[in-house]
Amino acid sequence: MIFETGTVNLEEQIVSILLEKGLTLTTAESCTAGLIASRLVNVPGISSVFMQGYITYSNESKQSLIGVSEETLNTYGAVSPQVAGEMAKGAAKAAGCDVAVSCTGIAGPDGGTALKPVGLVYIGCLVKGKLTVLENHFQGSRQQVREASCEKALELLLTCLTANE
Repeated sequence: MIFETGTVNLEEQIVSILLEKGLTLTTAESCTAGLIASRLVNVPGISSVFMQGYITYSNESKQSLIGVSEETLNTYGAVSPQVAGEMAKGAAKAAGCDVAVSCTGIAGPDGGTALKPVGLVYIGCLVKGKLTVLENHFQGSRQQVREASCEKALELLLTCLTANE
């Protein structure tokens, strides 16, 4: 799904919609480690809608900063749709925001297994209580997986913001 039109990129479209709807945004990132927030803050006017971003690389930070449950982490693992969902919900609650996007995955080159291979990334998006989580399988180097994850997270965020318009 491509949303870019002319010279307006994904993040500019997202910020425009957030401003128009009066919504606030937070991010919760693991494998992308701030790439999503970095792309968003390139847009002038973002300070009116972007409250904060969480880089929750460790399980401990997922728990302490955004309230991901230890039980969920132990049962499903950090790279799971359940954790991506709890990351989005927890970040929105912690930051007091209407909208949250989360990302957790295995960027590689190590860390993959047969059940959870390198390139497996879950992206969560919460908009006013409605949660969407996508499973993704990306190829390439560590940086390519991280950049693809960031791009897909922005696409999902835009899709969720424009749903039911």
